[in-house]
Amino acid sequence: VQLQASGGGLVQAGDSLRLSCAASGLTFRTDFMGWFRQAPGKEREFVAAVTRSEVTRDYADSVKGRFTISRDNAKNTVYLQMNSLKIEDTAVYYCAAGGIWTRVAARYSYWGQGTLVTVSS
Repeated sequence: VQLQASGGGLVQAGDSLRLSCAASGLTFRTDFMGWFRQAPGKEREFVAAVTRSEVTRDYADSVKGRFTISRDNAKNTVYLQMNSLKIEDTAVYYCAAGGIWTRVAARYSYWGQGTLVTVSS
């Protein structure tokens, strides 16, 4: 399984950005896809997750109502639409895939390389 994240960049507070994560080699062990982020000097934290069917989605409280996770199984791609971005959203964003529905980063088996999102004032 390989994951390739893209879409990061420099934006201003209040702007929107959409991250993409292209996946290859997905199996039943990668039914669940998630996004995490890591700000400088901080631990990696959960952002959002989605099941294969998109029936269930989960969001961190800090992004709920602003971010939307979705996936296109035909394209093997997961998206993170980020609206009303805040300075505190600045971080490297990672996509992940795994077979367990969880917010715990260590339980995800596969990771993308990360894409940097910088939100300025």
